[in-house]
Amino acid sequence: MTSKLNRTFAQLRQRGEKALITYVMAGDPSLQETEQLVVELEQAGADIIELGVPFSDPIADGPVIQQAAERALRSGTSVGTILSMVTSLRARTKIPLVLMAYYNSIHAFGPERFCQEAAQAGVDGLIVPDMPPDEAGPLKKPAAAAGLPLIFLLAPTSTEERRTFVARQSQGFVYYVSLTGITGAKLLNMADVGKNVEKIRKVTHVPVAVGFGVATPEDAANVAAIADGVIVGSAIVKLIAAHRQKPDMVKHVAEFVRSLKVAMRAVQPKTR
Repeated sequence: MTSKLNRTFAQLRQRGEKALITYVMAGDPSLQETEQLVVELEQAGADIIELGVPFSDPIADGPVIQQAAERALRSGTSVGTILSMVTSLRARTKIPLVLMAYYNSIHAFGPERFCQEAAQAGVDGLIVPDMPPDEAGPLKKPAAAAGLPLIFLLAPTSTEERRTFVARQSQGFVYYVSLTGITGAKLLNMADVGKNVEKIRKVTHVPVAVGFGVATPEDAANVAAIADGVIVGSAIVKLIAAHRQKPDMVKHVAEFVRSLKVAMRAVQPKTR
């Protein structure tokens, strides 16, 4: 069965566009505001939205997203309340929604129950940053049964063998981490990113999206020139934090996302 993620990338390819994948921490500042953000970010040009599931020890995340997770947990956000929010969102938007959750949260909820309820709520994919594909046994079967694509991360330090294995296991898209380190670090050598994206493309037909370090419209345009998708997380979460107590928070974030998409559309797409 073709997933919503597959269809989204195919439609964008037909239009000569690349996917803008935006990340927000669910429940920061509140689930009600997260729901509002999802709807507005779609209007602003986001093609896919990642919803972070807050966790107390997010090892792959930098301080910006760690603090967002702490705020979300303090506001009472849980796996159950996030799935209820997704159910509510499905009455307002069809944009692909991908949950980004650490495995502890899934294990505590129960992998079978988690995958089943996530799919029923309207989740379109799952990223588990602390679970590489060779350790994803407990999740692969329930995810497949629920029709929930598993998206895996690929590091720039991966060997050729590892790159091939991870890329071929990933569904929906391959999440290429543009640098070694944590989220929120600065994007460095675009030439290296481009070379690694090409290496990944040689071993899979799944789209390649690049994340970590994309912070400005210029960054987004540079990545859009070489990849199938551009993932922006910390820059958006930072903006939410800066305006979270102001009535125009959603407007500020939507304007930033709009500027990213405008910059990406200005780039001549590189065909596969």
